[in-house]
Amino acid sequence: MKATLMHGRHDVRVESVPDATLKEPTDALVRVTRACICGSDLWPYNGGPNYAGQRMGHEAIGMVEAVGSEVRTLKKGDLVIMPFASSDGTCPFCREALPTACVSVHFMGNDEGYDGAQAEALRVPQADGTLYPIPVGEDDALMPSLLTLSDVMATGHHAAVVARVAPGRTAAVVGDGAVGLCGVIAARRLGAERIILLGRHADRIALAREFGATDVVSDRGEEAVARVMELTRGEGAHSVLECVGTGAATDTAIAIARPGGAVGRVGVPHYDAIPLAQPSFFKNVVVGGGPAPARAYIADLLPDMLEGRIQPGRVFDRTVGLDGVPDGYRAMNERESIKVMVKP
Repeated sequence: MKATLMHGRHDVRVESVPDATLKEPTDALVRVTRACICGSDLWPYNGGPNYAGQRMGHEAIGMVEAVGSEVRTLKKGDLVIMPFASSDGTCPFCREALPTACVSVHFMGNDEGYDGAQAEALRVPQADGTLYPIPVGEDDALMPSLLTLSDVMATGHHAAVVARVAPGRTAAVVGDGAVGLCGVIAARRLGAERIILLGRHADRIALAREFGATDVVSDRGEEAVARVMELTRGEGAHSVLECVGTGAATDTAIAIARPGGAVGRVGVPHYDAIPLAQPSFFKNVVVGGGPAPARAYIADLLPDMLEGRIQPGRVFDRTVGLDGVPDGYRAMNERESIKVMVKP
């Protein structure tokens, strides 16, 4: 079968690899019908930490082709969402709706020895607790939006939840990538009265406004902070969704949070310590977040997608076959595309 492998900086290849097979009795074998490239995939693409031959891709929808002897809730022919982290569904953390902290968690396409989803098929561990069956056909028109439940919509929602978005409040979203845009959807869905997007790209800004952003700040650094403070009468935002992961983005997020506000961090951090510890302390700003418990959020978000109330699939602006994945990485890296869908 074919799969995507990362070999180093700007060196991503689609290669022939041994067919995916069941290894454990709790596994499922999934034929990938949709996958995508994530903004976090660009970190190793640009020279960040990776190991030679890393299997890429952690977001997928697929058809169950086979299950292990201990799988109880799935069967061959089920169409399923595969969140980016596997979970057994039974440990204390899974029961507390935090499957990304599962005692047997593995991050698909990141943990060595585990398959990536930018492929024709993959083995999914802990299938009962990981995969989520969906009641649609594999070519349903809602497929792009449903695919976002594997990561970016769930992650934007997690940022909003951690940042305590609530009706009547002001939310600010730092970052105009797919996660940030989904954060705008989440903030509006949770009732934010005002949503300020901090972004610089015209196509993304236009989409954010359609999703519900009421204001846009395209400055950076101190100028961005000053502009947000001006928009909020010098108070800052009640809720800040940090969707980038750089130190500079986190600096801005904490600086624009109002006293007593909250920052939801979902950008994978590329810094050793959270910036601005003293300002966040003296403003009583809550700073939290981490990998989104995507599997736990699906049941809440799925009805709004099936009924058309939210359309996060619009973040996909390019679709490629598996052989087009390397160019998809290039397009996202050069900001030619917001998010690339892969249809093997």
